[in-house]
Amino acid sequence: MPVQPAQRPRWSQIDTVLLDMDGTLLDLQFDNYFWLQLVPERFAQRHALTLEAARQALTPRFAARQGTLDWYCTDFWSRDLGLDIAALKHEVRERVEYLPGAEGFLAEMRRRRLRTALLTNAHRDALRVKDVQSGLTRYFDVVVSSHDYGAPKESAEFWRRAQAEVGFDPSRSLFVDDSLAVLRAARAHGIAQVYAITHPDSGGGRREVTEFPAVPRVADLLD
Repeated sequence: MPVQPAQRPRWSQIDTVLLDMDGTLLDLQFDNYFWLQLVPERFAQRHALTLEAARQALTPRFAARQGTLDWYCTDFWSRDLGLDIAALKHEVRERVEYLPGAEGFLAEMRRRRLRTALLTNAHRDALRVKDVQSGLTRYFDVVVSSHDYGAPKESAEFWRRAQAEVGFDPSRSLFVDDSLAVLRAARAHGIAQVYAITHPDSGGGRREVTEFPAVPRVADLLD
């Protein structure tokens, strides 16, 4: 259900729109397919394992890195898994798609002449592949990867560095993401208006979010 009018952003109080990429603008179905299906298949082939054995081997390795910068790093996983992760992403790049309504939302931000910044944990290699396929970065004034700072969006250090580079006023900024851990970090930094996305993967169900104002799609934030 779309967000109710009283829950929509206070657009008159926003100068800068800060947006996540995967699961907010681009369909998380790509990443879920990549990490849950393609990587286990190629890991199994590379190491002469059954698919089930490959998944059993990968699960604890993934869990150990979740929430760290390594979790999002193509270089780290290429070394760790013996696979060229950037090349694999390029191989299946045609699966990269916008979430419904996301591109229209970005066009509306340009029409309103609001300053826009893409804040992503994605490695620059992954960002490049997705940008070539989608043309995403043309909608943004600034594009920030957490790898530029050596700190993930879940950390206070990321937000200190991002504010210094982008130059946003937290009290007059909107931030949208699908990760609760990242949203908490943004709130702790003082971002005035923080919204969660509840339907980041078009192939999956909606999540229940009560900790933050939440919408199924970023387009539901529009008046």
